[in-house]
Amino acid sequence: MNHNHYCIIMAGGIGSRFWPVSRQSLPKQFIDILGVGRTFLQMTFDRYAQIVPVENILVVTAERYAGLVREQIPQIPQENILPEPYKRNTAPCVAYATYKLYKKNPDATVVVAPSDHLIIGEESFRDTIRTALRHAEHSDNLFTIGIDPTRPETNYGYIQVNKAVSLRVGKHDSFQVKTFTEKPNADLARVFLETGEFFWNSGMFIWNLKAIKAEMERCLPEVTTLFRGGEDVYYTPAEKDFVRRVYEDCPAISIDYGVMEKTQKAWVFLSDFGWSDLGTWDSVYERAGKDAAGNVVRGGVPMVDDVKNSVVLCRDPQKLVVARGVENLLVIDMADVLLVCHRDDKTVKDIVTDLTMKDKIDRYL
Repeated sequence: MNHNHYCIIMAGGIGSRFWPVSRQSLPKQFIDILGVGRTFLQMTFDRYAQIVPVENILVVTAERYAGLVREQIPQIPQENILPEPYKRNTAPCVAYATYKLYKKNPDATVVVAPSDHLIIGEESFRDTIRTALRHAEHSDNLFTIGIDPTRPETNYGYIQVNKAVSLRVGKHDSFQVKTFTEKPNADLARVFLETGEFFWNSGMFIWNLKAIKAEMERCLPEVTTLFRGGEDVYYTPAEKDFVRRVYEDCPAISIDYGVMEKTQKAWVFLSDFGWSDLGTWDSVYERAGKDAAGNVVRGGVPMVDDVKNSVVLCRDPQKLVVARGVENLLVIDMADVLLVCHRDDKTVKDIVTDLTMKDKIDRYL
């Protein structure tokens, strides 16, 4: 393995669309939602530990989750867990990791990755990331991994490319970015699919530290000037207090909006591995094993009859769960919450929004 190659895992989200299993006290990245014996964070660590040295994996997370990171991936050094005192989106997350790592190894090339993705085709995935890392070592290109869309998905962001400006890296095509688009409606998603110019935005980035540092300083001086002041305190006991002061003053902004949409150095690096952003119950339903009636049933003592295309989950292995004559439902039974609603992404999102507005009930979040 190349000891100048690093991975930065972003693991600070709350995962509210997986409520009521995912909570503020235990978000989805720390849960084995797929029932495979490993949490999302552990699967992400396992994946990148085959690409970069274990000691080169950093995890940026919320302060309250630092202990969970240490518990679930004890293999990484303590100094590689970067706690964020406040939620400030992905640009400060990337800036913190970049400036801290730059002090240790300014020659580093990094892959930045969310902690909650499903990857199918691990060999192809490893080839893609390794190839992009090798190219990025000596290039000022800022790569984002693009996924060839297979359907007009409305839950993903899209990137439009300029196919007239391309380069070939190993077996992979790469195109200059033209535009970024947040989650489109169904009609627009169909148009994107038909043009052949749009790719799903995976949220994975690859670049060398010098290149991203220079572009952040050009595009996001309101963020970088804060983190630059920590050159003498990173990897010292003073780092925690310094980071807290920085985050108090730091704006909340995404790396996509803050840098990738403004720079002329953004490129989409195409991949051919299977990918899913498991951000909703519906996305898990699509990937999970189902019975003959299209149901995902886990836990409890189930009596499911004349039920179609539903998700039924129960955390109590002794509890009798009876469902009959329904379809397209999401039924989740937790110790303190019973959720019964239509199986669609918007319903759970609306429920969580309602809970945050109600006095005392938000304790269930």
